[in-house]
Amino acid sequence: MQPSHHLDWKNLGFQYLPTHGHIQVDFVDGKWGRPEVKRDPFMPMHIAANCLHYGQACFEGLKAFTTKAGKTVIFRPDRNADRLRLSADRICMEAPSNELFIESCRMAVDLNRDFVPPYGTGASLYIRPLLIGTEPTVGIKASSTYSFIVLVTPVGPYYKDGFHPVEALVIDEYDRAAPKGTGRAKTAGNYAASLKPGLVGKKKGYPIILFTDPKENKYVDEFGTSNFIGITAKGEYKTPESGSILQSITNDALQVLAKEMGLTIVRGPIALENLDQFVEVGACGTAAVITPVHAIHWGDKTFTYGRQDKAGDMLTKLFQALQAIQYGDAEDKHGWLKSV
Repeated sequence: MQPSHHLDWKNLGFQYLPTHGHIQVDFVDGKWGRPEVKRDPFMPMHIAANCLHYGQACFEGLKAFTTKAGKTVIFRPDRNADRLRLSADRICMEAPSNELFIESCRMAVDLNRDFVPPYGTGASLYIRPLLIGTEPTVGIKASSTYSFIVLVTPVGPYYKDGFHPVEALVIDEYDRAAPKGTGRAKTAGNYAASLKPGLVGKKKGYPIILFTDPKENKYVDEFGTSNFIGITAKGEYKTPESGSILQSITNDALQVLAKEMGLTIVRGPIALENLDQFVEVGACGTAAVITPVHAIHWGDKTFTYGRQDKAGDMLTKLFQALQAIQYGDAEDKHGWLKSV
């Protein structure tokens, strides 16, 4: 474990770094135990554990920040707790209560408080709650035992260039999730399904891919790592509405801020052929907040938005407004920050 004071906070990448430990809670005999501090990053697991064979695994992603006033805060953990319960219900898992989820997150951050990047560095502490089925089984059934783990690691920007426009490629020969499948849940299997198409995009020179709807391949679904948002010249903030799209907590917060800025929120289908309606497009999620998209390539068509070297004005305002709340530079009027 590298001492936190030796870290180059302003040049952190987005990868796992060792910390002081993590929190683990086990579900055994029909009830959850108490959260415990674990120092060893390796855990013993039966070779027949349900999560290894039948994919009972889901997770969350959220962040902790050091505010301008020097406080350590977590951004909207209650919403992540809600979403974990939705994911767990979809694949028949026993989820921790919201109270246990938030308590475990706070404990993990407190245990690693000196790994929360200082204010002004632009970095944050990424929090990864993980829920896995642990019962040894070779028959297909839901596990009767579970482990809920919360690990943390300090991170910088998800993309190396940070808040800078990128180009995206529409992928319609692969689906991220089935029309009535697990797309709305944050399950491990959904991300396994996105690896190959993501690699296809990267080999063609695109850091980000855009999935189409899994039923007709005519509509925008979501980017490989995040939700799709588009700004029109009429002052609309548009984002797809679909049962196969993960409900982004960042997108939800941005919609609140966009409405306060006078934009009209429109949630509904967005046809690929109508991608030219936007003046700005972005990919939004916990890791990057907003990644501006300069161009989307779809077959022999290319849709461009703004400048290649500079994000659009509205996405910039939204990005800065959300970051200002997270870092304590602006008032948290919506009660999104939870102190540690």
